[in-house]
Amino acid sequence: MSTASEASFDFDLLGRAPDVEAENLQAFDAADKLLLDTAAGDLEPAASSGSGAPVVIGDSYGALTLGAAARYSLTGIRVHQDPFSGELALDRNAEALGLAGSYTHWALEPGLVTGAGVILLRLPRSLDALDEIARLVAEHAPSGVRIYAGGRIKHMTTAMNDVLGRYFQSVTAGLARQKSRVLTVMSPLPAERFPVSRFPLEAAYDVGLPVPLQLRARGAAFGGASLDPGTRFLLPFLAQARGAGEAVDLGCGNGAIAAYLALHRPGIRVLASDQSEAAVASTRLTLAANGVSDHAVVRRADALTWLPDRSQDLVVLNPPFHIGASVHTGIAHKLFADAARVLRPGGELWTVWNSHLAYRPALNRLVGPTRQVARNPRFTVTVSTRR
Repeated sequence: MSTASEASFDFDLLGRAPDVEAENLQAFDAADKLLLDTAAGDLEPAASSGSGAPVVIGDSYGALTLGAAARYSLTGIRVHQDPFSGELALDRNAEALGLAGSYTHWALEPGLVTGAGVILLRLPRSLDALDEIARLVAEHAPSGVRIYAGGRIKHMTTAMNDVLGRYFQSVTAGLARQKSRVLTVMSPLPAERFPVSRFPLEAAYDVGLPVPLQLRARGAAFGGASLDPGTRFLLPFLAQARGAGEAVDLGCGNGAIAAYLALHRPGIRVLASDQSEAAVASTRLTLAANGVSDHAVVRRADALTWLPDRSQDLVVLNPPFHIGASVHTGIAHKLFADAARVLRPGGELWTVWNSHLAYRPALNRLVGPTRQVARNPRFTVTVSTRR
């Protein structure tokens, strides 16, 4: 039997583009449906009384935002999505469903939650990301705010309740449905009872430079302020990369590669990009901590769409092997292809990847002749030369 939300909104019409589309990848899941159903009692009065539209945080491709807009005829929904591809997918889906204009995009900043009565939150897998969100809401939303925080049970832990409990008096778990669950969170604690903020996260690493490499990270940055082991393996080999006035750090994360390139090659200009808002903010913090902000440009973008064809001689990439919670090689192949697009003939793509993923045939096909530079029990470093 269909629930009210399913009856009034066809989730199957949602697409993932520009993210990878595949038969085993959906643009929604049961947790999205459960969130909308659980919050119905608060969303309906908001629609009928004009008391305000909900805030949506962590919507993947628009299921929460557009589901709420369609079911309750809501406009003025404030939405925060860390991945830029999520924003683009939401916009495409809204246009296709006639719901454009029902929401606005927001950064993770006080204005997102100021005056909010109801917040729909897809629980992030990172506890640091959840901590940063919970603190923002508790500090800047009204005392009567109600948060509905949902996710797939396999990705939820009791530690999430503990994080939310640092900032709110009430955290209550609802009944499970279709392997999903929603936490209802209420009553922000007084600010004086908040724990001391740990953000931005900070760390320093000896990577063979005259001074330690300083890393900084926002809560939602993948891996935080740690030096990814694949990146650590890659860095020393970048001395062999071709000379170039500019180098691109594709998928910059916390900025480790961008900062290393700027420090190791003082005359170079680094172009760093990532689709994650938290990653872009983290990279800027890392560049500043290393005193090389003037040597870099950082952009939030879907892959390298901001750079023209055949405009670069050197691209460096530590590709992700997951899309959201799904392990999938499609995202790496997309990044390989876009790197190939922006490289001039003879330009180089330097890549590090988990050896079991066996990316070399794809690199040969999408970029050009690829040779192995180094390999250890976990990682492979390759350089691909653009045809």
